[in-house]
Amino acid sequence: MSSVTATTTTPSPTAPGRAGPAPDGARPRLDWRLRFGALSLIWGFSFLLIKVGTQGYAPFQVTLGRLAFGTAVLAVAMAVRRERLPRGARTWGHLAVAGFLLNALPFSLFAFAELTIPSTLAGICNATSPLWGMALSLVALSEDRPTRVRVAGLGLGFLGVLTVLGAWQGFEGLDARGTALALLASLSYPVGWIYVRRTLAGSSHSNLSLTSGQLLLATLQLAVVTPLFTTLPTEFAVGPLLAVAALGTLGTGLAVLIQYGLVAEVGPTTGQMVTYFVPVIAAAAGVVILGETLTWSTPIGAVIVLAGAALTQVRPRRTA
Repeated sequence: MSSVTATTTTPSPTAPGRAGPAPDGARPRLDWRLRFGALSLIWGFSFLLIKVGTQGYAPFQVTLGRLAFGTAVLAVAMAVRRERLPRGARTWGHLAVAGFLLNALPFSLFAFAELTIPSTLAGICNATSPLWGMALSLVALSEDRPTRVRVAGLGLGFLGVLTVLGAWQGFEGLDARGTALALLASLSYPVGWIYVRRTLAGSSHSNLSLTSGQLLLATLQLAVVTPLFTTLPTEFAVGPLLAVAALGTLGTGLAVLIQYGLVAEVGPTTGQMVTYFVPVIAAAAGVVILGETLTWSTPIGAVIVLAGAALTQVRPRRTA
């Protein structure tokens, strides 16, 4: 659940979108499989951390803290690599929109959603991002042509969503508002990805530079909004504060850096496979650590959603 850079190739089902090539730097010290597993765990546990954070702070405060900690991590990375923030009013204008669509808005929506829905359901809703992305790309990106397999994946994926929500029971016991917010958050990612692809693709700035600027602007947006809709807490709960700090430093800052390295080393196809582990880890963490319950339809529906999402990513083979 991070951000999308100018060279993103596919929409993020986890929060950020897919990053393009990693910034120049030293060769990775850890095997890519270990980093792949770490990224899956970090993003999978993000929904649990959001849940814990909202137990002590307002959703906007959780999001602001998350963005601030994440921005701080990227600022350190920028300093170590001696990179500078992007220049040009046009670039900053596009980054402001990207920061809103890919960070400020979805992060806030998930935080509000988890006030009333389990973290397990939020994690599964997040997995619908590739489905939204495929549907939107068919309309917004002329070069993205539909195939029978991808259309079938789209239909299968949304059938899985209906299974998770228990449509045959009339959505009984479902918190409609919280679920809708989580689904809107997952929709916001591909909207932002398409915007970035149309406006920032081919930028001369590095991914780290663009993403740092994007997170900085998203942080400023929340810094303006949060005081208008919240009040300072009378007590600073330590547990939720630590959860927010971990959510920002790990799930937003460090995860971006790990993702860059993965995509650069093993390519976007393998790198994006982390998507399919995130809802599984989110569900396991919610059940084991938070004591959340699952009905049979939730894991079955999640499997169907992931199968549909995988099919939407199948690209036709190019002929010579």
